[in-house]
Amino acid sequence: MRFIPTFCLKEGMVLGKDLYNNTGNLLLKRGSHIKREYVEKIIEIGVQGIYIEDNISKDIEIKNIISDELRIKSVQGIKNVFINVEKNKNNIEHNMEQVNTIVEDMVDEILENKNLMVNMMDIKLFDDYTFFHSVNVATLSIIMGISVNLNKEELYKLGLGALLHDIGKVFINQKILNKKGKLEQKEIKEMKLHPLKGYKYIKSNFDFPAKSYIAILEHHEKYDGTGYPNKKCGKDICLFGRIIAIADVYDALTSNRSYRKALLPSDAVEYIMACSGSHFDLELVNLFTRKVAAYPIGTCVKLSDGSTGIVVENYPEPCIRPKIKLIDSNDRETTYIDLKNDSNSKNITIVDIINI
Repeated sequence: MRFIPTFCLKEGMVLGKDLYNNTGNLLLKRGSHIKREYVEKIIEIGVQGIYIEDNISKDIEIKNIISDELRIKSVQGIKNVFINVEKNKNNIEHNMEQVNTIVEDMVDEILENKNLMVNMMDIKLFDDYTFFHSVNVATLSIIMGISVNLNKEELYKLGLGALLHDIGKVFINQKILNKKGKLEQKEIKEMKLHPLKGYKYIKSNFDFPAKSYIAILEHHEKYDGTGYPNKKCGKDICLFGRIIAIADVYDALTSNRSYRKALLPSDAVEYIMACSGSHFDLELVNLFTRKVAAYPIGTCVKLSDGSTGIVVENYPEPCIRPKIKLIDSNDRETTYIDLKNDSNSKNITIVDIINI
């Protein structure tokens, strides 16, 4: 199985994972052969790409950190919260009870898979970016929380703050949120109010743990003190805020936005690493790169020696030197190159991501 960006889809490809729409309904079942009209529909609903099965990836298994069922349930749950807060509906307490259950379920599933690296290229729907983003940030944050040895209760508090980290955007002008061009200074100023607005809303209306709503307040603070809203720096920023900051930026960078295309995971990881010690806590960045694969399993790559291959295994350290199955057009015996462990491959590096 491997991930194929939408713009590379071709008729006849075989779907490797069930594909759902933004309401959680099944669009295509695994094993379906892609037709022209399917490609048009996939593009229409704004999916970044899909998983396919083919000869070069037939032996590759990609394990989910959380199940598709929980992912869909989580996206729908957080979507209902945002919609009802925006409309000021009275049943928001019920929605928040659902959020509590969702976070508990996420913590349970992630703890079961705590030894897995995050190898999934994400299937997001463009129009529901905010809700997929919220779930992804919560997932990544909980994974990092496990890495710093938080207990289950603390993981729940972290997940709650992460899932609701952008709730304050409900109170920001939608024209600003959806603007395709560069924001003006007054628009930037209003956008930067969302952590404070979200913090005040949650703190004033719900009996949430203090660590959870403080995390909402501080997820845009930067380690060097240049963030907002209070320009906190270093360890003065709460641990949850420092964790969510990394997860937030990584998922945003790897998502298609109205003003730019998604970065590759390798480029996003490199950006996070480059900003360690300035924007982000260096110790947490080091933990992050041990859990999130720069080259997810199923990624087709070009190597510095001119060969091409597909990533079949990742290592926590170093994250940029995975095990690769070489792609041989002559169909000879399958060969592998292990960039971490093969002594004769120390001078070989990944130079590009390719689509085959």
